[in-house]
Amino acid sequence: MTHDHQPPGSRHAHHDPGLAELLDLDAEVLGSYLDEVTAWAEQHAPQGPRTIVDVGAGTGTGSLALGRRFPAAEIVAVDRSASMLARVRAAAAEHGTAERLRVVLADLDAAWPSIGTVDVAWAASSLHEVADPDRVLRDLHAALNPGGLLVVVEMDELPRFLPDDVGRGRPGLERRCHEALARAGWNAHPDWRTHLERAGFEVTAQRSFTVAAAPAPPSATRYAHAYLSRIRAALDGRLATDDLETLDALLAPDSPDGLLHRGDLTVRGSRTAWAARRR
Repeated sequence: MTHDHQPPGSRHAHHDPGLAELLDLDAEVLGSYLDEVTAWAEQHAPQGPRTIVDVGAGTGTGSLALGRRFPAAEIVAVDRSASMLARVRAAAAEHGTAERLRVVLADLDAAWPSIGTVDVAWAASSLHEVADPDRVLRDLHAALNPGGLLVVVEMDELPRFLPDDVGRGRPGLERRCHEALARAGWNAHPDWRTHLERAGFEVTAQRSFTVAAAPAPPSATRYAHAYLSRIRAALDGRLATDDLETLDALLAPDSPDGLLHRGDLTVRGSRTAWAARRR
């Protein structure tokens, strides 16, 4: 998944070609926070890790951030989508880290891939997407060298873009969209601490990270439009008719108060990260 932002609710969303564009926009607008998360991870990682695996690498945002933070390490990007891995290769080549990147095509629902032992594992917005996360956590525990680190990152909530009053319809549209998606199971994940401990890990730290871009950069309008367009179909039958009409007006490219013409968008959210060590 990625780096950090797979729209949840479908374990097979990774095969949707529109997801790659959304992930890249997420990285463009919010990716700098990953430097803060990887700096935090470095504090808990073994010294001089040689091999780091990005579990559910998506378009490679996490792989690139890990490569920047650990310049001597080999980065192993694992994903079930060949097209996503092709994008990871291209991104690594663009950033001059291709010689340290290894990509592995694997469906973690089937089996853990034969990648050898690793020193650091990174699972950002991907663990809740597998069918049996407890089994995958046991696999990760077995793959890590003693003293190795697993970092799990999840969104605390879906990203927010809109002011409370968008100038039409009832105030609170985005809040009601999020409530409807939560009822549909989007972004559903547990507090991973118990699962990590059950798999044999020692949870050494847990921290929340604020993710924000205000004022929003120019690409935030495209990001908001791509994201809200993506969730629109999921809201059919779950959101009141007047709210759907307001959302459609915001998404219309020719609407004067549509997303693509607004100057009042922000991007807000938060992530929680767990650092867990193999004893």
